[in-house]
Amino acid sequence: MAGACIVAAASFVMGLAGFGIGLVSLALLPFVMSPATAVVLMTVYALVFALGLFVQLRRDVVPTAIGDLVIGSVAGMPLGVWVLATLPASALNRLIGLMLLVAVALEWRGLYPEQLTGRGWGLGAGVLAGIIGGAVGTPGPPVILYATAQGWSPRTMKANLQAFFTVNQAVTLAGYWWAGLLTREVWRFAAVFALPAVLGLLGGVILFNRIDHVRFRRIVFALLFASGLALLVRG
Repeated sequence: MAGACIVAAASFVMGLAGFGIGLVSLALLPFVMSPATAVVLMTVYALVFALGLFVQLRRDVVPTAIGDLVIGSVAGMPLGVWVLATLPASALNRLIGLMLLVAVALEWRGLYPEQLTGRGWGLGAGVLAGIIGGAVGTPGPPVILYATAQGWSPRTMKANLQAFFTVNQAVTLAGYWWAGLLTREVWRFAAVFALPAVLGLLGGVILFNRIDHVRFRRIVFALLFASGLALLVRG
């Protein structure tokens, strides 16, 4: 029941914002299952949901704008998968907690660059996303930081992010399969939590225009901070 509620809440955030399913779910799922299982499980859902949102927004995607991100992500992903496959559970929990606290610090301090130009930034953000996504299932922060500095419209930004996440999550899942991390337990959890995940996603999409996004975002990041701190301390 706890797992179902966590997955539903994370999927709700995904439906509302277009990202964040990994950040929210991995703040809490490691308390109820192994961190490696949680990371692979949410990558499955992230791929399916990103693909669904991408289909809706495909006309707004600018393929040339995300090419460097994708290349960098593919290059960085193997290292992240290796980290997930080799580190003990306590170290993974602390790594997840650290990533959550970094994301919260960036949000609370407003450390978003106004403009980033040149291929190096895109490749660099992609490499970081590949490593972090493969290791702890949260590829979003470096890519979102890069996207906010590109001058894209809100709809184009959301569309480009879904296109990137679709490719990133598909490649990452292939890496998990190769490393033997895509286990029967992961597929069992994916089937068990499928209904709450879909309901959460649909709830976020439906309430997109009815909710106070600023207040909701503050609540989400306060939760991420508390959970990240707990994961970092307890391991």
